[in-house]
This record gives sequence, C-alpha cells and structure tokens, in this order.
Amino acid sequence: MPFVAFDCEGPLTLNDNAFEYSKFMMPEGHRFFKQVSRFDDYLADIKKRPGYKPGDTLKLILPFLKLFGATNQSLREFSRKTLLFLPKIPEVLKEIKNLVPTFIISTSYKPYLEALAEAIEFPMDHIFCTEVDLDKVTLSKEEVKILEKLYQEILSYPTIEIPLRATSPSDLPSELLSVLERMEEIFFEIIWNLDVGVFLREINPVGGEEKARACQQISESLNVSFSEGFYVGDSITDMKALTLLRENQGVSLAFNPNRYALKTAEFYALSKNGVIFKDLVKLFIEQGKEGLDSFVSFKDYEFQKVPSESEVFENLVDKCENFRKIIRGALIGDLG
Repeated sequence: MPFVAFDCEGPLTLNDNAFEYSKFMMPEGHRFFKQVSRFDDYLADIKKRPGYKPGDTLKLILPFLKLFGATNQSLREFSRKTLLFLPKIPEVLKEIKNLVPTFIISTSYKPYLEALAEAIEFPMDHIFCTEVDLDKVTLSKEEVKILEKLYQEILSYPTIEIPLRATSPSDLPSELLSVLERMEEIFFEIIWNLDVGVFLREINPVGGEEKARACQQISESLNVSFSEGFYVGDSITDMKALTLLRENQGVSLAFNPNRYALKTAEFYALSKNGVIFKDLVKLFIEQGKEGLDSFVSFKDYEFQKVPSESEVFENLVDKCENFRKIIRGALIGDLG
C-alpha cells in the first residue's frame, strides 16, 4: 500500500501562516518577515551553515513575535480565522485519505495545523509540524530594549535580494554580505544568549532534513519503501524530502513551486485547485510511478516531468513563480 505526504502551505492551503501572523502582530511585520526569510535562504542554500535548515525562519522570528505580544491563544485564534484552503482541497483530501494512508508534513506552527485538522476532520497523528509554546518566556525590560533596537536595525537594512546564480558567500555583493553577517551576529550571538534565545536554542522547525526524517518515519511505520511514496512540496523546506523520494524511485512532485522545489523534484504541476491530486494519486495507485512517467496534461492543469535542459528549465522557473504569485498573492508567492 503506497502513502501520500503533502506539504501544507501551498499544496493544501493558500496561507503562509507565520508570515501572516507576523504581519498582524508586528509593525511592518510583512517586511521584517521577508528580511528574515531571505536571510534563511542565505544560511540554508548559500552559506549552508552547519546545523541550520530551511524553515528555521519560524524560530528566528519568535523572539520578535513575543516582543509584540504574541501568545499561544492569539496564534490559535488567528489561525482559525484566517485558514484558507486551495479550492476543492477539503473534499479531495477526504477522498484521498480514504484510498491511501495520507500525511501532512508542515513547517508551520502546530496551532495552525490544529485549525486545519479541526476544519476538515484530519487526524493529528498523521500530521508532522513545528511545536511552539509562546507563553514559556516572559521578557525582562532589558531584553525588550535589546529586541526593539535589533528589530529596527533589521528593518533599516535595504531589502535583501539573493542573486539567482549565487552558490557561495563569495558570489554576493560585499554590502549584502556585510548585512547577512551582521544578522548572523544578531541571531546567533546576541539573541541566542538572551533568555528569549530559548526559542532559537530549543525550537526545531519541521523543514529540510526534518521533512525527510518524517518521510522515513512514515515509511517505517507502514513498512513500505520510498518507491511507494508520493511527496508533494512547493518550496525550499521541501527540498530534502523531494530529493529523498526522487532518489529512491518514489514520486516527487513540485506543486505551484518556486525555484528551490522545482530543481529537486522529478515532476511539476500547476493548478488553481486540488482536483489534480485526486487524479494523480488514483493513477499512482492503479499504475504506480510508471503511470505518472507517461502522463502529461495541459488541459485542466499542467503536469509533466521537470525538464533537464537549462534554458527550458529557467523558462519554466519564471512560469511557475509567476503562476505561484497569482495563486497565493505576490507577497507570499515571493517567499523562499
């Protein structure tokens, strides 16, 4: 019996819960989140900082969410009020989980996934997500002053833009590299050693290697190989899971993806609703991966293998990222 695992935000929902909550809680929170998200891309994909993984943005922003009054209750209430599914997903996901073991592997905070599970009656024991307790820390007056100053400093930097072809820190402009190195100092020397730094020291977002590890746990619990697995992701946090499935002859699907997901998946899909997943999963159950290898669609949705030729791939990246922004909005669609 095969299994299917979905990333949440993108394939299933239109939200970026952490981004939206930051925008709601913090002045200029949308810009602050984008700065930290681009810093995350740099650490994970360019510098490859040891012990750092894609998605750790979600722990980096926690001290500042706390600064502006975030609580467990406010995050739960915000998540319930703002939850927004990709069209057709509630009914499609219900149908799929009646056909095959179905899981959600999400970098998002647990209260958001609890809101989703409650809305569509999806079992929480089939969800992997980021555990967080915003109420565990009380900020001292001294730490409030430090965080306020650092928050304004990060906002004062020019908008961080990582050059597309950069593969190492030496590829970056010197002014940009200075900003990124200062941000490393801010998070991993200054905040790390504060009491509120417990968020950085202890929170373990489910991104990167953690998503691959979740796939491993699913495979072992069901006693099935990765060749019987089907993983759907859309961003940098999904790269390790997509690679794991691809290298082990499973299905790796980049859905409405950005560049990061597209370059690690075997297949890609563009769709305005979730009906595509029902079609693809049924085909996978009936014919295995071979059925998807020979399937191409440009009618109700676009589906085929990711091209290997460089120029064709770059054109596809532009197409996918533009489509992604249309579906999820420019601010969310532009995040790593």
